[in-house]
Amino acid sequence: MSYNDMVAIKPTMKILDAPYCNLLRMEYNQCLEEGLDVEKYKDLVWAVSNIEDEDDRRRFADMIFELLMKTEIREGYEYNEPSDLEGIRALRKPYAFEKKMPSEDRLREKILGAWYGRICGCILGKPCEGTKYDELTQFLKDADNFPMTRYICRKDIKYKSTIRTSCLADEMQFAPWDDDTNYVVLAQMLIEKYGKDFTPKNVMQLWTVSQPLPSYYTAEKIALVNYACGYLPPASAVYKNPYREWIGAQIRGDYFGYINPGDPETAADMAWRDASISHVKNGIYGEMFVSAMLASAAVTDNLRDAILGGLAEIPATSRLYAAVMRLIARYDAGVTQAEAFADIHAEWDDKDPHDWCHTISNALIVVAALLYGECDYGKSICMAVETGFDTDCNGATVGSVLGMLLGEKAIGDEWKAPTHGILDTTIAGAEKSEITVLAEKTMGHITKV
Repeated sequence: MSYNDMVAIKPTMKILDAPYCNLLRMEYNQCLEEGLDVEKYKDLVWAVSNIEDEDDRRRFADMIFELLMKTEIREGYEYNEPSDLEGIRALRKPYAFEKKMPSEDRLREKILGAWYGRICGCILGKPCEGTKYDELTQFLKDADNFPMTRYICRKDIKYKSTIRTSCLADEMQFAPWDDDTNYVVLAQMLIEKYGKDFTPKNVMQLWTVSQPLPSYYTAEKIALVNYACGYLPPASAVYKNPYREWIGAQIRGDYFGYINPGDPETAADMAWRDASISHVKNGIYGEMFVSAMLASAAVTDNLRDAILGGLAEIPATSRLYAAVMRLIARYDAGVTQAEAFADIHAEWDDKDPHDWCHTISNALIVVAALLYGECDYGKSICMAVETGFDTDCNGATVGSVLGMLLGEKAIGDEWKAPTHGILDTTIAGAEKSEITVLAEKTMGHITKV
């Protein structure tokens, strides 16, 4: 398909929340982070983004997209970040640790723990998703819940704020739908329908029939629209997608870790097939990291082994790897919890949508919460949420990892109670699913216990 053929699909793009021509500055910043030599085009990008007429802005944006995509990596860029699986695997740094395959009963408890861990962590962060750090901190202090130790409840709503009051824990009859939990259920359906040899195209095929488009966001929504217009993966991840290194893939990989205990490489392989439909580079690595970390956590009681076992499946030459390893080194050097999270906030601006929803900023919060949470489930998910950024995503991922590492019995009833054992989704045929049934289906997808 030629470039002229590609730009001809632009009327369909109007179904997106924000057309590409309104995201040009975000695209420029994304290209800059990827190491592309785009600084010479900054004035042009800013000028086009200021054009008042949207049709004119759209036409110029098409040309800018082509221009930016033809740009080479700038000289001296220190990272090497391929998006193909072979290229990724060639740049890994191995990490060996003792793997102990649990008994079937213990593995069953770990799997149930991972499900509950993710769901409860998501519930914790859901009301404050989108609330910026300063406002969130003040709200929690006013609710006598800072540092955070519990769910946000109705009694905490004392004034108007950006806290979402439609998903308060003490008013739930089940765990409400959320993209952070929908994707785990979708991955389970993917394995049931296509098996473990599923392809990126299979993921797209499942997505198009399983949920309404409003259930998808940012990179995922753009990828679906691109696919409907004829772009197969990996082109679906690239065409007019400035969200291509955002957190969307990082929240989708849990299930591939669940069903590959002790095999982080295969977990990361599946995660790559899933992520490559909508993301590139660190956007892909985020999903591979989380999947491999969960596969590692299934066969160890050592948190550090789980984290490093996950990192071993992504390029050691990437921004994500470097950022997480720096965080770990600072932790080992005695940097305090407050200093570690302040460092993340100093580098990433939670008031900037790009920084707020980026893979790396949120992966750093996940790892920091895991390290400083000291394998205490409640302490860790609260730490992940109270610092802001993508709160439901980070609470869910931290909860999933600790649930797998520690097992369901390590998650107190005070966290599980709001679920009433039920998870709702927007997925056709998977509404109001019993969490124990979801976990048991997971056990059936594990090749060998």
